Amino acid sequence: MPRLTPVLILLPPSEGKTTPRRGRSLDLGALSFPELTPLRESVIETVARVSGEPDAAAVLEVNPNLVAEIERNTRLQTAPTATASHVYTGVLYQALDVDSLDAASKRRANRWVVVVSALFGALRLGDRVPAYRVNVCSTLPGIGYLSHEWRRELSTALDAAVKPRELVVDCRSSTYAGLWRPTGDRAERWVHVTVPGASHMAKHTRGLVTRELVQAEAPRTPQALAERLSERFQVELTPPPRAGRPWLLATTPRA
Repeated sequence: MPRLTPVLILLPPSEGKTTPRRGRSLDLGALSFPELTPLRESVIETVARVSGEPDAAAVLEVNPNLVAEIERNTRLQTAPTATASHVYTGVLYQALDVDSLDAASKRRANRWVVVVSALFGALRLGDRVPAYRVNVCSTLPGIGYLSHEWRRELSTALDAAVKPRELVVDCRSSTYAGLWRPTGDRAERWVHVTVPGASHMAKHTRGLVTRELVQAEAPRTPQALAERLSERFQVELTPPPRAGRPWLLATTPRA
């Protein structure tokens, strides 16, 4: 799979995950962005160990009622895996609906989309992972504040995934948006997709935007992106207030 693409579409993970029932166990060496492997190993080992301890929910900063999901973390190294597109099953991924795409669109989705993850840092949709539960804002023993650790590592990995002045379509939630931001020339065509006045629909709309984009060749500029989406969405493109900040693309599905 080529490292450089015409467009990088950034997605958050979903809280809702489907546990694979069968499949080979996790192979970190087979994941995209191999430069993240050392931190992935440390985070996975720590999360698996902590998840077996009485204070696991507090350390991982997850709901203490999610007993089964916390216990599931103890088997991260041996549990069955599936592609990220099948493990992530929240509202955004339901709207994206990779399985219903044609073959060419699936290939684009696998090349263009990067999911920013608390456990793995960054993934392509075709990477095979187990289901997991950990808060990216947690502080892990021996590692530290998780978001800070990923921020340091992702700057190298994702800078290498997009050429300067190529389009970056940012559909991440605010929690994950801070883990990597384009800088310098890479920020010139950075577009943050917003959904005005409908926070409960934001995930669904961003899934629809991603689906629309992967079904044809990539736009190359923020203006071309807005034009491309305008047939199916009401769009309003706002230039960045200063260098290093994103364009804002307010997007609402047409009725």
